[in-house]
Amino acid sequence: MNIANQTAGTAVEPPMRKAKFAIGQVVKHRIYPFRGVIFDVDPVFANTEEWLSSIPEEVRPRRDQPFYHLLAENAQTTYVAYVSEQNLLADETGKPVRHEQVPHFFKELKRGQYVSRDRALN
Repeated sequence: MNIANQTAGTAVEPPMRKAKFAIGQVVKHRIYPFRGVIFDVDPVFANTEEWLSSIPEEVRPRRDQPFYHLLAENAQTTYVAYVSEQNLLADETGKPVRHEQVPHFFKELKRGQYVSRDRALN
């Protein structure tokens, strides 16, 4: 039992950080050549250990930060990406994301930000 993480017999949760980016925001990767629109946010890492350990240790993101689910694109294809906050920057181009699932989550691109649908399409 780690005393530093215990208070009166109960585990102390790490402090939650407020997400820097929002659902509908278009972002780009800090290192790799892709961009995308955020469709979901995890307050802290919520993927598999296998996924995390597949990233080289020298660039492996910390777990204690928001992670973003993106409808992503690069020059060749579209895909879904899971990216740590430390590796994202705002995309200021104002260009739409060409991912085929964008209309499922968003109704329009307005001033560089996607507007969420009131309900998901069936």
